[in-house]
Amino acid sequence: MSLLVEMSNEEILKAVFPLLDGKDLATCMLVCKQWCEIARDDYFWKCLCAKRWPSICKHPSPPTSTYNKLYKTFYKRQQSRTFLPPRLSFNDLEFYIDTWAEEKLIFSEVVPGPVLQKRTWSPPTGISDVLRFHLESPDYKMTFPIQPRFNIPLGQTVSVSVLVGRKDSKKVACIVNKSFFDYVDRSAYRALAFDYLDFSPAHPFVSGIRAWISLLFMDHGNEGVIDVFGIELDFCDAANSEDQVLWLLDMLDWK
Repeated sequence: MSLLVEMSNEEILKAVFPLLDGKDLATCMLVCKQWCEIARDDYFWKCLCAKRWPSICKHPSPPTSTYNKLYKTFYKRQQSRTFLPPRLSFNDLEFYIDTWAEEKLIFSEVVPGPVLQKRTWSPPTGISDVLRFHLESPDYKMTFPIQPRFNIPLGQTVSVSVLVGRKDSKKVACIVNKSFFDYVDRSAYRALAFDYLDFSPAHPFVSGIRAWISLLFMDHGNEGVIDVFGIELDFCDAANSEDQVLWLLDMLDWK
């Protein structure tokens, strides 16, 4: 008689389960009540933890209630997390945007938060397909039209500052502090500038997040001049949705 015939069903499962990875062992718990009871044995999960974190198993007992819980919690990083509703609203915000060519002020506007919240305007006809595809992409970005439009000779040094004010607390924070549009992407029809955000001391370990601001332009055949029709602001290094942007702004160093 073969060994498998001599072994009971329970003995076979106890011999096979230590050979499985965590995903397969968890799946076995869904097969039936008997499999679930056997696979729940913390010995199997201790073996899996020992392969991933050998030092954990040098302790006589698991640091959590069970090795099963430890493995399920940390065997892979959480890919997505649910955000609580932001404490801030675009209705509470105003954006102060100033742009200079050399030292001459060429654009200065107070933009209400809801205007930047989501693009509700249509770009002018004649923009490039590349830029149209960018504006219609699902990435969260804030844009608004320039009225009246202006032209900038490519040889000029262009800079921008962006402050944001909170109407609920009467405080102001800096997003971009006189940064230069150092890069003009003629193929994408955008001139880009960025600055690193200043965060409140209440968030001492948050750093290295950039605010990107772009001039959106058209090309009328004169390669020495860009025709600016819009401005785009985004935080794609760290925030890719409206709620994430509001949480990010709420953490700024408000004065």
